[in-house]
Amino acid sequence: MRFARFLFTGLLVPLALVTACDRGAAPGLTGKAAPDFTVSDGTSTIHLANYRGQVVLLNFWWTECAPCIQEMPGLIELHHDRPDLAILAVSIDEDEGAYKRFLVRRNVDLITVRDPEQRAAKLYGTEGWPETYIIDRKGIVRRKLVGDPDWSNPAIRAYLNSL
Repeated sequence: MRFARFLFTGLLVPLALVTACDRGAAPGLTGKAAPDFTVSDGTSTIHLANYRGQVVLLNFWWTECAPCIQEMPGLIELHHDRPDLAILAVSIDEDEGAYKRFLVRRNVDLITVRDPEQRAAKLYGTEGWPETYIIDRKGIVRRKLVGDPDWSNPAIRAYLNSL
């Protein structure tokens, strides 16, 4: 009994907090309308309002972030498995060349845009990367995931299917 409590408290609680944490300057976004934004980098443009009616995974990342790099293959796989989801990846990279090389080298075929001024991230209170906001079809933020969640996890997949 003592070991089970240790296992739960020592391992599972921190894991739950990391994967569903609501850190940042705007932790109260869950259950509220997702802040709308338009970001254009000369190559791509994302206007969040254009995705109303779809479930959106809004992912903030950058090419020098180890958890972001680790997460990207899972996001790409999810994108291929669930093309009905709008996976919008907003990079904060300042170096356009590094950003473009990353996309090519890692075969990133998600909708992505570079936002070096972090205009969109600031609207969401994002200060650490990666962070992903799950937004429902009505434009309401339902979850905020911090770090590198396992996008193939059946619980996450079931949750996305429920929206």
